Amino acid sequence: MSTAHVLGDWGTSRLRLYRISGGAVTGRLDGPGIGTAAGSASAVLADRLGQWLAEGPLESVTLCGMAGARGALVEAGYAPCPASRDDWLRSRSRLTVAGLPVVVLPGLSCRSGGVPDVMRGEETQIFGALSLHPELARGEHVIALPGTHCKWVRLRDGAVEAFSTWPTGEFFALLSEQSTLTGQLSPGSGTFDDGFERGLARRGDPVMTALFEARAARMLDGKSREWSRGLLSGLLIAAELAALSNPQSDVALIGEPGLVALYERALAQSGRTARRIDAEAAVIAGLELARGAERKDKP
Repeated sequence: MSTAHVLGDWGTSRLRLYRISGGAVTGRLDGPGIGTAAGSASAVLADRLGQWLAEGPLESVTLCGMAGARGALVEAGYAPCPASRDDWLRSRSRLTVAGLPVVVLPGLSCRSGGVPDVMRGEETQIFGALSLHPELARGEHVIALPGTHCKWVRLRDGAVEAFSTWPTGEFFALLSEQSTLTGQLSPGSGTFDDGFERGLARRGDPVMTALFEARAARMLDGKSREWSRGLLSGLLIAAELAALSNPQSDVALIGEPGLVALYERALAQSGRTARRIDAEAAVIAGLELARGAERKDKP
């Protein structure tokens, strides 16, 4: 029987570890994100690994995400675009935690017109998606990864040619939770979906003035807070899509299902087709690529 190994996606807000044995996930552990962990990142990881080590030996650990950020577990840096899978894998970093060899994957960086951009964690999903769907590694394709900072990625023959970041999710969180636009929780009419459709319908309007409808409609039309939140979401996603080039291209979406569904609706209204790729399957596949490369490189 082969020794189990551990794969992990360590983001700013959450740690997700997967124990893999015989090609299947045999255990899962969650933990605090890099941004919320009490104590050192190595101590947090050692604590989680200790729970599995008490049940049996582990071979190795492979991590992506903010584990490789400066001041986190180890600084893994960024592989510059255009970046193939091999370019990315060459830049991985190594350390030892709880007596186990740990590999931490780098992010990707690019510059468009001299403007810097970075990603950390999404690249593992991208290369994992290419492994799961080899047809995406041929020709030109667009992948979008909705989230706090949505990434729009241009692929050419399996390499990440360039990408852009849209902090749409962060703006939505700030506007819906920390501004006056949605107001206090109180009775009102309309659902989140109703508001989202209204936001999409206003996609041709200047977004800065359109946002204020979230507040005015509560005051004058008795709309609910959820309706206003939906409006903000629809407006921000519609503005994101409107600013992107190549509106005729199909889009592969990787992300949390509820958020991906919103992007699917917005893309459909703008006449674009989308396909959904399972985010967890993609990150596991990407981490397995890195583990395979590490085993191959061992003397």
